[in-house]
Amino acid sequence: MLKKIVPLLTLVLVSRTVAAQDYWQQEVQYTIDVALDVQQHSLKGSLQLNYTNHSPDTLRYIWFHLWPNAYKDENTALARQLAADKEGKKKLKNRKSAGSIDGLAFAVNGKKVTTAPDSLNNPDVTKVVLNEPLLPGQSADITTPFVVKLPFYFSRSGYDGDQYMLCQWYPKPAVYDRKGWHAFPYLDQGEFYSEFGSFKVNITVPADYIVGATGTLLTTAELEQYKSVGAKNYQAKAAVAQYKPANPGGNKTLQYFGENIHDFAWFADKDVIIQYDSLQLPSGKVIDAFTWYQPNGNNKWNNSIDYVEDAVRRYSTWIGEYPWPVVQAVEGPRNLSSGGMEYPMITLITSPDAGVEELDAVITHEVGHNWFYGILASNERDYPWMDEGINSFYQFRYEAEKYKSNSIFGKSMPKEVKALPAEELLSRVYNALNSIPSKEPVNTSSTGFANKDDYGIVVYVKAATWLYLVEMALGREGFDKAMQAYFETWKFKHPYPEDLKAALEKASQLDLEKYFELLNKEGNF
Repeated sequence: MLKKIVPLLTLVLVSRTVAAQDYWQQEVQYTIDVALDVQQHSLKGSLQLNYTNHSPDTLRYIWFHLWPNAYKDENTALARQLAADKEGKKKLKNRKSAGSIDGLAFAVNGKKVTTAPDSLNNPDVTKVVLNEPLLPGQSADITTPFVVKLPFYFSRSGYDGDQYMLCQWYPKPAVYDRKGWHAFPYLDQGEFYSEFGSFKVNITVPADYIVGATGTLLTTAELEQYKSVGAKNYQAKAAVAQYKPANPGGNKTLQYFGENIHDFAWFADKDVIIQYDSLQLPSGKVIDAFTWYQPNGNNKWNNSIDYVEDAVRRYSTWIGEYPWPVVQAVEGPRNLSSGGMEYPMITLITSPDAGVEELDAVITHEVGHNWFYGILASNERDYPWMDEGINSFYQFRYEAEKYKSNSIFGKSMPKEVKALPAEELLSRVYNALNSIPSKEPVNTSSTGFANKDDYGIVVYVKAATWLYLVEMALGREGFDKAMQAYFETWKFKHPYPEDLKAALEKASQLDLEKYFELLNKEGNF
């Protein structure tokens, strides 16, 4: 998402490369039942999780994220971060309600277990202490009930009127990889890192609510109505058809399933316009495309399906084919607490005043995160550029080829530059972007910047400029083949910078050491 994140630590590129045959990652299989209470703005749920230890290590505990507790009070890592920033202070001042997760009672293999806080007493991180060690190759069944009090929407998850953004809402195990545990607290400016697996999620909501979620909707009657209503609205490019609940005044339970994913988000709203179309990829594979937007929102969403489809086609051609059965974009409330936030198969976007090119660009950027974050699931907290910067590089290519424009420059793009061929335009754009002062190295963690502006310039702009230098070294055709090789090698895995380097070098047969050293360079290239 085009957002800016404030960070504290600089990490240098690790030179060691892990051979593909030595790679391992943990596996999680979720079954979650959850019900939305729109009167209390709360969730009541139960989690069943099968956790498989594919590591070579014996585990005696498993760290869990309890993300909703980040909204609990003024002492959380989230609140402290917001309080240190001018814009963040406004968010804290204007929030109308807090949030939390309670009612937890963890059990492993049917036996109750104890929990312990982290060393900083972050309420949104807990250690589940195992009664018996989990040996390499073994699995454990972990269960707990949970109750979530949703905050008024001010940072990714919550409610605003009748609209619900259910993100980071369930207990989630932290990633354990070759570099250890990654059990960090929730931050507004600092994103996520999660384990791959499957999700079976049963969502109960009032019958008149429309739901968009990660995964495939298995409730056939609901899906068919979404498609029927959405197809009519897409053909008319207007709200000509409305959803009609089967049992007004009652509740309904919707079943979703997703695999090869590392997160699950869902969005619920009573008054929302549905658009739907089927999208055929270059291979012949057909997927479902939905957009969900507000009747009194930005009317440029009338063309939103076209933007989603164009983004998926181009990214599939440039990087690798979109692997999942559905892609979706949701218009958020006019509340600008989040310009957008991506989740596998679905993304939230809040751009109430965006014009055609701007809305297309932000939808493309958010949909593009299905590749850089969703499929290539790098550690966003430590290496945000592997997500935001690489995705921005492809967004800039998209804008140049489609509109002869660039979202950084917007309407100030000179006419003589817009008249250039796309590749020459991009050369001019990156030359100009490289002149923007940028002190921190690209390879800076998301807690290592002094302010939001520095984060945005480095993680989005400087990182995209770095990747353009790599493209120039390999040539467009060679670069695309190398990135496609990276995608094929690391899809549904957790790549680090050294893995990207190894994949590009293997595909191109070139030594890229000097380019990857630039990731640690202060100032401009």
